[in-house]
Amino acid sequence: MITKTNSFKKYFVTVFILLFAIVGAQKKFTIVLDAGHGGTDEGANRKYDDIGYIAEKNITLDIVLKVGSMLEKNKDFKVIYTRKTDVYPSLTERTNLANRSKADLFVSVHCNANTRTAPYGTETFVQGPDQNKTNLEIAKAENDVIYLDAQDRATFASYDPSTPESLIALKINQSKYLESSLIFGGMVEDNFANKDKRLSRGVKQQNLHVLRMNAMPSVLIETGFISNYEEALYLASEKGKQEISESIYNAIVGYKKVMDKKAGRTAPKEPEKPKEQPLKNDFRILLMSTPMKYNYGDPAFKGLNYILPVKENGIYKYYYSVSNYASIRDANLKTARDAGFKNAYAVGFVPNQALNSGFYTLELYVGKDKLPSDSFILKSLKDVQRDKLNGMFYYTYGEVKTLEEAVELQKTLEEKGIKNSVIQKTVK
Repeated sequence: MITKTNSFKKYFVTVFILLFAIVGAQKKFTIVLDAGHGGTDEGANRKYDDIGYIAEKNITLDIVLKVGSMLEKNKDFKVIYTRKTDVYPSLTERTNLANRSKADLFVSVHCNANTRTAPYGTETFVQGPDQNKTNLEIAKAENDVIYLDAQDRATFASYDPSTPESLIALKINQSKYLESSLIFGGMVEDNFANKDKRLSRGVKQQNLHVLRMNAMPSVLIETGFISNYEEALYLASEKGKQEISESIYNAIVGYKKVMDKKAGRTAPKEPEKPKEQPLKNDFRILLMSTPMKYNYGDPAFKGLNYILPVKENGIYKYYYSVSNYASIRDANLKTARDAGFKNAYAVGFVPNQALNSGFYTLELYVGKDKLPSDSFILKSLKDVQRDKLNGMFYYTYGEVKTLEEAVELQKTLEEKGIKNSVIQKTVK
């Protein structure tokens, strides 16, 4: 027997599941961006005669802010910074912030250095046992900063990365995030190598404190060697920082897509907009009507191109662009008004409509003096018509029935070098 209570429970459970699904679907992908070092901790640094003083803390902050700015424009991401100014958050504060935020990815940005000037290139580290003794000095350089903060000293006092117990605990704690960290790290290094054409030293496992306690996929990116002059020049340049930022940003976007696919999350497809249908008429934007003739490119057109002048009853009408789609017509009208033609409006033309009485011709020249017989126009064309009205000479050419034919005839003359003709509508 189905009771009202049971029905209510089923209803409540159904609503709860739907709400949970909606909230889950709306959760943004949370990224913690960590600019390495900061405050009194300069990080790697060098002084060059032509570049000046370069500090790791400043370069990492510039890169992180650029990456964050790009991510914040994407509605799918939530960005959290461990610092946005020249301050020093302790390593504990950085990891606690990431864990409290239930972040999906932790990205720590650093610069490398060496006692020698020759080494160069990028490398990305994920948390793991120290399997490569050649990178031990890098691990020490990053881990040394724990002694700058009392909270870090208390947190890490009992942690000895060289003991088997610590390494075993570390491996268990981080194993579920290692695969994802390696995927993201590989994307970063691929972008550095393929997009930025830099030397990638690869993705490596390293025992770094800033990654050790993160309950999420985490990487530490060494963007280059400050101790190498050419790389220091690149890291300090706006071009270098922008390229590095774009490579990290693209890796984050690509990584999210991979994770969404693995989890069976796919972005909902937007309903396809119905394809815009062409209108019956062609629409041109009438800019102005005036008895004055303007040549193509005249400042009166305020930089607008695709101007079609048509003369009717002694008045020159100047039309801008043409389209038989409403969206383009409206965009053209807005462009014209934004350019300063506040009274502009759209005029419809029936395509290929022949004049019942009359014709279209091309006005080639208007002036008080006749064209000399050796003028370029008269030498280039036969059957040019000359008329005189109110003391002015008018030279016209051709007779066609439709506006489209007149436009084609005008193009033909322009190819011959005869510019600034005007289509004239003559009605009998």
